[in-house]
Amino acid sequence: MKVEMNLVDKSNNTVQAPSNGESENISASTLSSLFASKDRDYLLASSTGSDQVKISDLEGMVIGIYFSANWFPPCRNFNRVLIGVYEQLKSNGSNFEIVFVSSDEDLDAFNRYRQSMPWLSIPFSDLETKKALNKKYEVESIPCLVILQPEDTKGDATFYDGVELVYRNGVDAFPFTKEKLEELRREEKRKHDSQTVTSLLTNPDRDYLLDKTITRKVPVDSLIGKTIGLYLSAQWCLPCVEFTPKLVSIYQKIKQILEEKYGEGFEIVFVSNDRDHNSFESYFGTMPWLALPFGDPTVRSLAKYFDVQWIPCLIIIGPDGKTVTKQGRNLINLYHENAYPFTDTKVESLEKEIEEEAKSLPRSEYHAGHRHELTLVSEGSGGGPFICCDCDEQGSGWAYQCLECGYEVHPRCIRAVTPRSSIEDR
Repeated sequence: MKVEMNLVDKSNNTVQAPSNGESENISASTLSSLFASKDRDYLLASSTGSDQVKISDLEGMVIGIYFSANWFPPCRNFNRVLIGVYEQLKSNGSNFEIVFVSSDEDLDAFNRYRQSMPWLSIPFSDLETKKALNKKYEVESIPCLVILQPEDTKGDATFYDGVELVYRNGVDAFPFTKEKLEELRREEKRKHDSQTVTSLLTNPDRDYLLDKTITRKVPVDSLIGKTIGLYLSAQWCLPCVEFTPKLVSIYQKIKQILEEKYGEGFEIVFVSNDRDHNSFESYFGTMPWLALPFGDPTVRSLAKYFDVQWIPCLIIIGPDGKTVTKQGRNLINLYHENAYPFTDTKVESLEKEIEEEAKSLPRSEYHAGHRHELTLVSEGSGGGPFICCDCDEQGSGWAYQCLECGYEVHPRCIRAVTPRSSIEDR
């Protein structure tokens, strides 16, 4: 059975891609060359049944070519976000369509995944078309969303980072033109330039945070003038659970140092990504700082605003309310409490101290527990970011490295022994 797509919406809320007057739309023949095969001129329509839509009906539309697979969790996660954006755009009458290009392992997996999708699909059996699209758009990872503009006959306006655009901007990214994205960048810069602790952590219905009792409300304004760490984390996330005790220890040390020496303020705010309230309460119970209420809309807006892709993530906000760094976790791992106040100036000072200390270190050492000789290296001589094989903490800059097997340790973790002792300990 074939059905025709209703491409004309009589709603007054229609959002169309801008026209350049003299330009022509991508032709039906060009669309056919992308999506059709010698014995097929249609795409699968809905997630149920065998309805078909002619490829020529896509002419004049903004098209998202969606490379994805049911077996890959990041694809499933993005799929839920994309469905929300797609349905909102369609309800507004936007001239937008998505074509799913499956990387599923078999037909059953394809059909199961497609059940959640309200857009079009290339038939699973058409391996040749799917392979050609992957090659044409140089798809190296999934999910991948390639955006085609209706008036871009030469491919100059094709966007390959549709996944990031949707994650960051949602429906606001439409129609994905260079002009629209530049407008979004200007607006984002304006928000960051005018950013304050109050604008980040409050909303029209809430001007407070929770303390560790979860019952006492702490005014957000009480944080003004302090250095703030926004800690995005969740109990279900193993790296989060492993990092939190370390952060608690460093937090307490920083607070003690500030109270004794400087009288400055430092606070952390837990931004929960837990899946239910019980998990939130249980996890927050291990923390000595403040938190946003569970499920507060600010949680999602912060993740979007700071483009948080992974947790745990520690974002540092300075006393002036401006962002200092999104790499707080890395700085804690590298420099512990010495990282405070996390500024570029402080990091540069710490790096210079390490450079000076390295000048007095032996060029090579034998380390207890490892068989081979370790050579002192820096980022400029074969070193770089690493995980210490002795303490399992992050390292950067100088390290003692085994040139035979890649074993690396912090200089501070070296337990120097004679070559014979090292082998025996091994």
